[in-house]
Amino acid sequence: MSAPHSVEPKFTNRLIHETSPYLLQHAHNPVDWYAWVEEAFDRARSENKPILLSIGYSACHWCHVMAHESFENEPIAKLMNDHFVNIKVDREERPDLDTIYMNAVMMMNGHGGWPMTVFLTPDGVPFYGGTYYPPTDRGGMPGFPRILISIAEAYQAKRDEIAESAESILSELKRLETVKPAEGELSHEIADHAANNLLRMLDPVYGGFGRAPKFPPSMTLTFMLRQYARTKDPAALEAVELTLQKMANGGMYDQLGGGFHRYSVDERWLVPHFEKMLYDNALLSRVYLDAFLVTGNEFYKRIATETLDYVRREMLDDGGGFYSSQDADSEGEEGKFFVWSPKEIEALLGEQDAKLFCRYFDVTEYGNFENHNILHVDVEAESIARLMRVSVEDLNAAIARGKQILFEAREHRIKPFRDEKMLTAWNGLMLRSFAEAARVLNRRDYLDVAINNANFLLSELKRGSRLLRTHKDGESKLNAYLEDYAYLADGLLALYEATFDLRWFEESRALVETMIEQFADDSEGGFFFTSADHEKLIARTKDWYDNATPGGNSVAAHVLLRMALLTGEEHYRQRAEQILKLLKSAMMRSPSAFGHLLCALDTMLASPFEIAIVGLLESAKTQELIAEVFNRYLPNKVVALAEPDNDRTAQTIKLLEHRQQIQGQPTAYVCRNFYCQTPVTDSQKLAEQLAS
Repeated sequence: MSAPHSVEPKFTNRLIHETSPYLLQHAHNPVDWYAWVEEAFDRARSENKPILLSIGYSACHWCHVMAHESFENEPIAKLMNDHFVNIKVDREERPDLDTIYMNAVMMMNGHGGWPMTVFLTPDGVPFYGGTYYPPTDRGGMPGFPRILISIAEAYQAKRDEIAESAESILSELKRLETVKPAEGELSHEIADHAANNLLRMLDPVYGGFGRAPKFPPSMTLTFMLRQYARTKDPAALEAVELTLQKMANGGMYDQLGGGFHRYSVDERWLVPHFEKMLYDNALLSRVYLDAFLVTGNEFYKRIATETLDYVRREMLDDGGGFYSSQDADSEGEEGKFFVWSPKEIEALLGEQDAKLFCRYFDVTEYGNFENHNILHVDVEAESIARLMRVSVEDLNAAIARGKQILFEAREHRIKPFRDEKMLTAWNGLMLRSFAEAARVLNRRDYLDVAINNANFLLSELKRGSRLLRTHKDGESKLNAYLEDYAYLADGLLALYEATFDLRWFEESRALVETMIEQFADDSEGGFFFTSADHEKLIARTKDWYDNATPGGNSVAAHVLLRMALLTGEEHYRQRAEQILKLLKSAMMRSPSAFGHLLCALDTMLASPFEIAIVGLLESAKTQELIAEVFNRYLPNKVVALAEPDNDRTAQTIKLLEHRQQIQGQPTAYVCRNFYCQTPVTDSQKLAEQLAS
């Protein structure tokens, strides 16, 4: 029997030549799509047509819905093609465009999101926009065809009004970037005020800050752990622990495969949007690891390692790069890959184990998500064991067996689509997470992942002193942004502390220098989102806020502070301080939007431990000293190591200058507040110095 012939697509547009999986998903739409290219703007000018700009990303559920309802709909596509020049953008490849036009949509509507639909003049200036539009009038929302016809008619009949609106929006976009420094010095009062505001916003039952939908507040939790370490306020730690436990026991966490979904639609962390993003899992694995160091609770260690193991299993390319995301949908249904029925579980586990498993994970005939069940844990194992009249040990054994069997069965399901482009910035976040976990947990396998990732990024996404943004199918492209430089420099510093290989420090510092040269605003302070030689857009934005990912300025400030401590170069510290002063008032007013920057403030105001170790890296005594440093929660520290008589390392990292072994023994030097304590060769004495 001969193989069936593949069906030729009815339509193919210019997106077929792109590498972005999101753009390729639209390559066979009847819409005459362009990528963001000058040719599209030239055509808009010559044909006197407005531009329809659609921005989304491959893991976005509602992007898929609008694509199916409207962009695959031939009559709607004809309206788009007849009246507009249509441009499709992957927000993950082009966050510069996403930032500008999202700001515009927020101004027009008071809210934003994806898919984003923006109408532009041929010069790229927005005059109208929104998010998802249904294919017909629905629930008070105008249908997309009605919007298209109205905009097309207005563009021809009311050109002066549109020009005036566009000019007003452009002026406001440019004004957004102007931030003036607040009066007064930086102080811990800023952090205390921010922490108090956050505690007032805390959900005392389910954790998290604010109401549903709830996004994982990883950076805010990291700040609150630092606040607890500084003030010993139990409320700060309680807020962190409540949130971490509720998130990890909820449906937002993949109870079988590890890793976190994007966010919860309800206050209980039960029903998620099922996409999994690389950046969430990088940030969350890190805060769970920190919580383990603070509390010693093995639960947090388990969640951190399960999350990193998920990333290594599902999101790691053979070449060493990390993929971007996994979709929410499989087989056209949201969450289908992740949900279960009692019958499926009983068929796999047998009657007795299935009863225990279903009771523990709250699996019922009625379900908790569209007549299916999202696994989650509402009650502690001890209570379930009493209820089911079994020992805790027997219950835990049944749960462990069941998780393994269901996971293996789930592997035979059709998996959600995976966006296999590799973004420099997000890889930098995950590089830091694997490097820190490797050091804290003494995991050589995690260290190998981190080293391979750094090698991949520096070989495939670096050209001379410059970075590129994205890599897919052997092709690297697009000028990198501030976050690419800042995140990767941060990750490389963490890898230096995990290996003490000088190469990683030197690569990090070189990126910091390029970041300053290309992105710094020497007149107003801070860093622009795009480089000095970037494509000219309608506005040159600055990335101030910590949203789903840390703001570029936040990470830059933190990296600069650490680099200043290691090198003794004061100008690094001054640049970081300038950013913090610019955003002093904003941090107090809106702490949930500045979680990572508040961590940088903590470093700025702390007396960081400056730890220099001299000894052979492979020596058992040297390793004891290193372990003493990293087996405790010291968020404000820098650590450098030189082997004896290694002059090059000491010349490169000033913290190591003039450091010698004492009596030929591996030696640790601990300095703080411009003074150094007595050098020690004994790990117990080092512990006493670090506890002071």
